[in-house]
Amino acid sequence: MSNELNGKKVAILATNGFEEVELTNPREALHEAGAETHIISPESGSIKSWATDQWGDDFDVDVALENASAEEYDSLLLPGGVLNPDQLRMNDDAIEFVRSFFKDGKPVAAICHGPQILIDAEVLQGRELTSYPSIKNDLKNAGARWVDNEVVVDQGLTTSRTPDDLPAFNSKMIEEIREGVHAEQMTA
Repeated sequence: MSNELNGKKVAILATNGFEEVELTNPREALHEAGAETHIISPESGSIKSWATDQWGDDFDVDVALENASAEEYDSLLLPGGVLNPDQLRMNDDAIEFVRSFFKDGKPVAAICHGPQILIDAEVLQGRELTSYPSIKNDLKNAGARWVDNEVVVDQGLTTSRTPDDLPAFNSKMIEEIREGVHAEQMTA
């Protein structure tokens, strides 16, 4: 276990239908680097994951979204899954929570379908990123430059395509969190 992220707190925003490995694998990497993580959700109690092609395990929600403040966290992780970001992007509190990380220049990491919520947060104009290929045109229509790479970093925003990219995603996510606030990440 390294201590490179000791004292750092990472918010993991998710709801029912998140891709299980896209939360558990990065969370484990964050813990191994010394970070504290909290699962934040509009749901209370627990949320259910999606595990490849069927419902997966239940995960306890650490902080209800209505009680969460981006000011208390150093970074944000957005796991994918088809259902998860689709529900979150329809939640005004979730959109504002995500926007707050960009306004403060804090690192954000999103994988697979996770970047969909960034469309509704209106933080993609001129940004380079990647995602699951099926949402490529949605991201481009929101002003992003989409590229097909295993991991893309753009001023504190780390993105990847699929669970196959998790090793590269985790490494870059940790690097960006260690670097801290990125002034160029800030939005108006």
